[in-house]
Amino acid sequence: MTEPSDTKAAYDAVAPLYAELFSDVLETLPLERAMLAAFAELVRTQDAGPVADVGCGPGHVTAHLHALGLTAFGVDLSSEMVALARRAHPGLRFDEGSMTDLDLADGVLGGVLASYSVIHMPPGRLPAVFTEFHRVLAPGGHLLLGFFAGDDPLPRPFDHKVTLAYRWSPDSLADLLREAGFAEVGRMVREPHADERQFRHAQLLVRKP
Repeated sequence: MTEPSDTKAAYDAVAPLYAELFSDVLETLPLERAMLAAFAELVRTQDAGPVADVGCGPGHVTAHLHALGLTAFGVDLSSEMVALARRAHPGLRFDEGSMTDLDLADGVLGGVLASYSVIHMPPGRLPAVFTEFHRVLAPGGHLLLGFFAGDDPLPRPFDHKVTLAYRWSPDSLADLLREAGFAEVGRMVREPHADERQFRHAQLLVRKP
């Protein structure tokens, strides 16, 4: 099973503009930085392996994880995004790959970050993605998931600026993660900033027991 081909084509097409717009976005997002810091501390404490930034885009969050003291590498479906990430961060590793079939052995990661990278996955295929994340994580490993939050119990599609995406109820996603074998550690939901699309933003932090 692979991710939708239109997602790859869409991000290949906008990669330079995306990098220009978002490579410094973390500077304006203190709550997201706080969740990343908590995630990094938990991963360092467990010392169970490196972190994969799945859907890493131009690599800015991978670099931030590295600055937080983690051994981090990026994976992205878009070859153009991977090329940009490698140029921007030549000291870090970036691979082209799919979140549905990661080229990693079982239990080798201490952490997985999926920051707004599952939002384009058709809802019926998301449980398989979470099963794959669970497979590559070591016991005690953590997953941090970022997404657009909605109030409806069912996922709702919307016209994302790049390609079709979905908003999820945090409770519904937490249920799917629980079914995949994860235990919730914490969550964050915030209101949009003035210059953002008017959707709430959410983070779910879970652990593989």
